[in-house]
Amino acid sequence: MSAFSTNQAKTDVERARLLADVRDFLSVLRGMHNELTPFDWVRHLAPDAEYQLGVQAIPVDHIIGSVDRYREFDRYYLPKEKHLDERWVGIRRAQLEGKELPPIQVYKVGELYFVKDGNHRVSVARRQGQAYIDANIIELHVTVPPSEGDTLKDMIIKGEYAHFLRATKLDEVSPNHKDIFFTKPGRYAKLLEHIEARRYYLDLKPGRERPVTWEEAVESWYRRLYSRIVENIEAHGVMRRFPGRTEADLYLWVMDHRYFLSEKYGHDVGSEMATLDFSKNFAPKLHKRIGQRMKLAWRGKSEPRL
Repeated sequence: MSAFSTNQAKTDVERARLLADVRDFLSVLRGMHNELTPFDWVRHLAPDAEYQLGVQAIPVDHIIGSVDRYREFDRYYLPKEKHLDERWVGIRRAQLEGKELPPIQVYKVGELYFVKDGNHRVSVARRQGQAYIDANIIELHVTVPPSEGDTLKDMIIKGEYAHFLRATKLDEVSPNHKDIFFTKPGRYAKLLEHIEARRYYLDLKPGRERPVTWEEAVESWYRRLYSRIVENIEAHGVMRRFPGRTEADLYLWVMDHRYFLSEKYGHDVGSEMATLDFSKNFAPKLHKRIGQRMKLAWRGKSEPRL
C-alpha cells in the first residue's frame, strides 16, 4: 500500500504542477492575476478586533490567501515550485492511506480565509476536490470585508471606505444606505469635505436655534446630495456610458461639474441638469466604451470588482 500510495502521490503532484503552469499561461493571456492573496494586504482593511473561534470545518474554496506562502501556490492552491513536492507527496500519501491530518490554522476575514499553517494540506485538499477542511480559526473583524479576487488597490479602497463609515456613522444615520465604492483610492476625503460644506450651509439657514450636528449633516448630505445624484444617474441610464466606473465616481464628477455650470450661468443648475450635461459632454466615445466593455468581459468581470 505504501509504494502504491507514494507513486500515486508523486503522479498527482506532477499533474498539479503542470496544471499550475497551464493556468499561469492562461492568466497572462487574459491579463488576470493567478496568485494567492497576501495576508499582509488585510491590514489595509483596518481590522479592529480579533476573536478565537476554535476548530471548525470551513469551505476549501473560500481559502484565498496565505500568511507567508502566497508565492509558492497559485490562486487555486496548485503548487508552483518543485521543492514543494516532498511535503505535498507526504500529505497526499497520508490521505490515500486514510490517516487523519491535524487541523490547519487560518485567519477569517469576512467570509474568506488566509492560511497561517497548513498550506500543503489545503493544496492537496483542493486538488482532490475536498469541499471542507478542519481549521483552527482566528477571526479578524473588518467593517468592509474583502471579496475573492480583490487586488491590493481594492483592499486599500475598502479600508478607506471603512474609515469613512466609522467617521460618518453612516450605518447608524442611514441604515439602508447604498454602498459607496470608488475605483481609485483617496476619494473618501472629498466626501468628508462635502459633508462639512453641507453642515456649514445648513448652519446658515435662518431660524436655526442650535448648530447642526455632524450626524444631521451626514444624513442631509446622503439624502439630499448623494442619493439625488445617484437617482438621476439611474433614471437616465448614465452608468451605461461609463463602463468600469461606479456611482460614487460619477457623483464626484457630477458635483464638480455642477459647480462649474453654476458658476457659468450664475445660479445653481441642480443635480439633474449637471448629471445630464456631464454625461453628454464627458462620456467616452462609443468605440472606447465598447473597448472598455470587451476588456472587462475578457478579464471576467462586467462591473468594478468593488
